[in-house]
Amino acid sequence: MSETILEVRGLRTAFHTEAGAWPAVDGVDLTVRRGEIVGLVGESGSGKSVTGFSLLGLIDPPGEVVEGEVRFKGQDLRKYSEEQMRQLRGDRIAMIFQDPLMTLNPVLRIGEQMMEAILTHADVPRAQALERCREALEMVGIPSPEKRLKSYPHEFSGGMRQRVAIAIAMLNKPDLIICDEPTTALDVTIQGQILYRMQEICRQHNTALIWITHDLGVVAELADRVAVMYAGRIVESGPVEQVLEAPRHPYTRGLLDSMPGATQPGARLHQINGMAPSLSGRPSGCAFRPRCPSAVTRCTEQAPTVTTEGPRSFRCYVPIAREAEQA
Repeated sequence: MSETILEVRGLRTAFHTEAGAWPAVDGVDLTVRRGEIVGLVGESGSGKSVTGFSLLGLIDPPGEVVEGEVRFKGQDLRKYSEEQMRQLRGDRIAMIFQDPLMTLNPVLRIGEQMMEAILTHADVPRAQALERCREALEMVGIPSPEKRLKSYPHEFSGGMRQRVAIAIAMLNKPDLIICDEPTTALDVTIQGQILYRMQEICRQHNTALIWITHDLGVVAELADRVAVMYAGRIVESGPVEQVLEAPRHPYTRGLLDSMPGATQPGARLHQINGMAPSLSGRPSGCAFRPRCPSAVTRCTEQAPTVTTEGPRSFRCYVPIAREAEQA
């Protein structure tokens, strides 16, 4: 079994208001191994992006990580100082945002920004750093990399800017990359190219990847394992093929049925009834209970604990039966 790169236990992130502290992330457990690609999936407001930002200590007030452990290569990052976290970010752990302009400075040439990313973390000759920049652009499929190092961000298309952001993330050969829906704004063709490139890069460099998304189709194409989030908790996780082919949690089943192409041509698109709860309006017991077609009285009384079945786990009192149980 490969080395565990990231181990998260009981992570809670709350946002403080005059009415109280509301947990956006509520007891998340997550393990990522070296070279593994994990899809973190859920609706808007599920807590998946807040989880990603919490891992890197990027939660600003009124938000706060209030509980839990975030162990990276055995070290608890919650005990790191801000200076230690700055040294870690962009070096051993990198993050790619949904909007590449959050990464790129519009008034600096691409080459200058890439050089800074290297020289901040390593004492290497500028010529060597420049060659690493050229190789990184070439690795993500940007043509004429020597020329494009002299370009400004506005001279790239959206897809090419995202490739530059990926190149910057890979410059220092990180152990872990966290991607927060980096292909959402791109067309399907460009999205497919970037997914293929990211998968190829991770396999080549044995880099672990957390891919945050609302799109199960992307997870099916890219990931080794999937963790499904709802109302701040991971409600189901496991190997991607097993979870997507035979989900145990009704929410996972609802997400799959809601995908275009999951129904017959011309059939009405399935939807999950109701709305995801707000931070301040989560119901007692299971948070999915008001929308769940299988809810029972017990679901109102106490939130389900984690049930483990081999490499899979889920939180549900009335899980979807496996084929063997249905036979």
